[in-house]
Amino acid sequence: MTENQGPAHKKDLTRRRVILAGGAAVAAAGIGAAVVANASADEAGATSKETAGQKETCYRLTSETTEGPYYIDADKIRRDITEDREGILMTLRLKVIDSDTCKPVKQAAVDIWHCDALGLYSGYEGMSGGGPGGPGGGGTPPSGTPTDAPTGTPTGTPPTGEPGGGGPGGGGGHSEPTDDKRYLRGTQLTDKHGYVEFRTVFPGWYQGRAVHIHTKVHVGGKMTDAGYEGGHTCHTGQFFFSERSVLDSAKVAPYSTSTTTRTTLTEDTIYDQSGVTGGLLKLTYGKGRIARGVIGSITMGVDPDETNDGTGV
Repeated sequence: MTENQGPAHKKDLTRRRVILAGGAAVAAAGIGAAVVANASADEAGATSKETAGQKETCYRLTSETTEGPYYIDADKIRRDITEDREGILMTLRLKVIDSDTCKPVKQAAVDIWHCDALGLYSGYEGMSGGGPGGPGGGGTPPSGTPTDAPTGTPTGTPPTGEPGGGGPGGGGGHSEPTDDKRYLRGTQLTDKHGYVEFRTVFPGWYQGRAVHIHTKVHVGGKMTDAGYEGGHTCHTGQFFFSERSVLDSAKVAPYSTSTTTRTTLTEDTIYDQSGVTGGLLKLTYGKGRIARGVIGSITMGVDPDETNDGTGV
């Protein structure tokens, strides 16, 4: 992955540090005394420093990833994005800070979007997950001998690039929406401490990708009647889920009804295996009681001076 060129004092990524939220604001009330927590503050590559008398863990700049084909420009400023989707309720708490100064970035617009419990993206139900024409799976595979199988020797130049580059949530170009649904999509403005919070559901999976949530951070714009406009996108990334949490979710309906072959975190072609800096969420939920709800948290270290729209990654 490449970084856009910025001011000289910001080119040394190894010197950038971000303060990991570490779940300090994450209360476990209501989800049981015994909890499962992962993606904790002891990930490889971390260093520590004293801040306001408390020891906090610091990380490098958060990884940039591809936008994927299913992004729809933010027009719904809202905290609750669940709409009518079934699934395990999830509170997603995000913090945005300047990766050079570690100071909160306030009034930044944070987009998130992801598939539902069965792998469908709003706006693209006919192309995503297990929907008609989608790559996800579900249903009965075709049987019998094809009657229109091609014959002869293929001609022309074979395509280049990574397999599945245009697949859902992966690389490839942007696809235009095929329907007007907008569930599991939304935008919030960070407060003076850099925080936003969303109410959503635990995402499901579809063919070729590990479970994930997409995100963008926009700065320099302003709120209008039409939504957040102007400025630029300084970060495009994805959040990821530990294998343990996904296996736990797979025991709960409607996730348990999925027949789609699942891609694990270590098999995913977008996640860079770097832990928190690569977007691995810290998740908290009652042991054996994930169905009661999950809290996810992470801090995104961004460079407000850069433009990272995720289309060239």
